[in-house]
Amino acid sequence: MEMIHINFNDLDDSAQQRLIALSKRDVEAKFGKQLRSYAKTQFSNYDKLLEQEAIRNLYNYRYSFKI
Repeated sequence: MEMIHINFNDLDDSAQQRLIALSKRDVEAKFGKQLRSYAKTQFSNYDKLLEQEAIRNLYNYRYSFKI
């Protein structure tokens, strides 16, 4: 489980996008082949599927907020 350090005052859209991008990289590294296969067999959009899984993956991180 990865620890994410966030400045409490830095919770704007760009910070959220950085977290999603980090999560997407993690999901793609761990499950990329499986997601591509699923998207192909189910005629799903891979990018949308990756986005959904990345959002779910955010719950797997531990967060440390600096105030």
